[in-house]
Amino acid sequence: MSAPTFIIFSIILFQLLFASQPTHRILTSAANGSWQLLQKSIGVSAMHMQLLRNDRVIMFDRTDFGPSNLPLPKGKCRNDPNDTALKVDCTAHSVEYDVLANKFRPLMVQTDVWCSSGSVTPDGNLVQTGGFNDGERRVRVFNPCRTCDWQEIPNGLAVKRWYATNHRLPDGRQIVVGGRGQFNYEFVPKDIIANKINFPFLSETNDKGLENNLYPFVFLNEDGNLFIFANNRAILFDYVNNKVVKTYPTIPGGDPRSYPSTGSAVLLPLKLKAPAIQAEVLVCGGAPKGSYVQALQNKFIQALNTCARMTITDPNPQWVMETMPLARVMGDMILLPNGNVFLINGAGSGTAGWELGRDPVLSPVLYRPDNQIGKRFETQTPTTIPRMYHSTAALLRDGRVLVGGSNPHAFYNFTGVIFPTELSLEAFSPAYLDAGFNNLRPTIVAPKSMSAIRYRKKTMVQVVITGDVAENLVSVTMVAPPFNTHSFSQNQRLLVLGNDKVTALGNSRYNIEFTTPASGNLAPSGFYLLFVVHQDIPSQAIWVKLF
Repeated sequence: MSAPTFIIFSIILFQLLFASQPTHRILTSAANGSWQLLQKSIGVSAMHMQLLRNDRVIMFDRTDFGPSNLPLPKGKCRNDPNDTALKVDCTAHSVEYDVLANKFRPLMVQTDVWCSSGSVTPDGNLVQTGGFNDGERRVRVFNPCRTCDWQEIPNGLAVKRWYATNHRLPDGRQIVVGGRGQFNYEFVPKDIIANKINFPFLSETNDKGLENNLYPFVFLNEDGNLFIFANNRAILFDYVNNKVVKTYPTIPGGDPRSYPSTGSAVLLPLKLKAPAIQAEVLVCGGAPKGSYVQALQNKFIQALNTCARMTITDPNPQWVMETMPLARVMGDMILLPNGNVFLINGAGSGTAGWELGRDPVLSPVLYRPDNQIGKRFETQTPTTIPRMYHSTAALLRDGRVLVGGSNPHAFYNFTGVIFPTELSLEAFSPAYLDAGFNNLRPTIVAPKSMSAIRYRKKTMVQVVITGDVAENLVSVTMVAPPFNTHSFSQNQRLLVLGNDKVTALGNSRYNIEFTTPASGNLAPSGFYLLFVVHQDIPSQAIWVKLF
């Protein structure tokens, strides 16, 4: 063989060997994800965020800081004689963001929604509850449509709710738990019975003068009871009979994880094909004891760098501690469609509260729950925008994570401060969205989005996958889009349905058979994002209505 021929043969052989390696080995440009600035300003700082079934995201701030940077349309003004800042306000304090068009429009809330809570109903409406001042007993409803706006129900709540948590129940109601000075819960819509029910657990977890138990972490367990976490401990609660079923151990170390020592938490993905469904809770970040008082004195203590994980369905459950690569307070935890957890936003020291956070954590972290301890965390590409107190994040149907907000000030403040009020929106694209994975990525071709599926039924989804298919690595997942505020995504839930059978149809098409959830205890009825995941790479989702 001549020298030129040998060189050409060597180059071809090298290329063939390189191409035969797993796809992820040649992807370096977006190995840790990438960022995109969507809007430099939407005029409102996104303190609260909820994705709805029409691929629009509702965001809102509060009314009692004065005018926002977004005028209401056609000379519309809000006349509120009870407002503490402006009696007549012609600016918006809520927006609807159109994900597909990357546009937004102003909405009008009529009372103060500051530090409120919410959930989506089974019919897809956003029901939002409480707030401050004249908004503290309001129930507000937003129906997804192109021209809809907020509707308000005066005295829709039995008591004042500020810093409460909502959770959708299997019967379609919402339970509203706690709030500042409220050691009780109630239901929305109101019951015919007395609707304020005492809940001693909240008074027991209240640190006098500090609280450390606001916005409690609430998750619906697979048995229909509620896991409720506040401060540094948790219970399993039978809300039907107002009874504590189980008391869980205190997190080792005893440091608080709830507002204002704000950590975050998720219910890890429920694997419905397992012989026995296990429910696991992961609590990450927060602030050491005493941090809030120290921050008020301009002494900013490093945030907690630990996560605590527990299988809440175990007969003898115990917290298992893990160490994050970055300490974080006021972080958000978002479930990704492939079952991984995305930690984002927050500070490296201090606590929640006006001007009380320092050292912004610009790098998100990916947590792989199925890896061995010590191999679960991966630091991702950093943003350039600090997202401190009052930041938000939400998973979108295309697999990106929408990020907004950050206003650690009592008013909008853009100059002369360490962390200016942030009005921008950006999106993080996890590495699974890199074009190098397109041959592995499923594309759902049937059924159409907005299809209805019933409980406990064999169902089929058809996809196109252009590359080689590993049938045992194909899984259907369903995500309940949550209401995100103050570092907790209320109602966040991911169900791993797996696959019952994969059938090749030719021309890169496949039928994926799966079984829907068995009951509302596993998945309350309503709208979900349905993904097909192949080798850890998710499709874009379709909307389905489970009933």
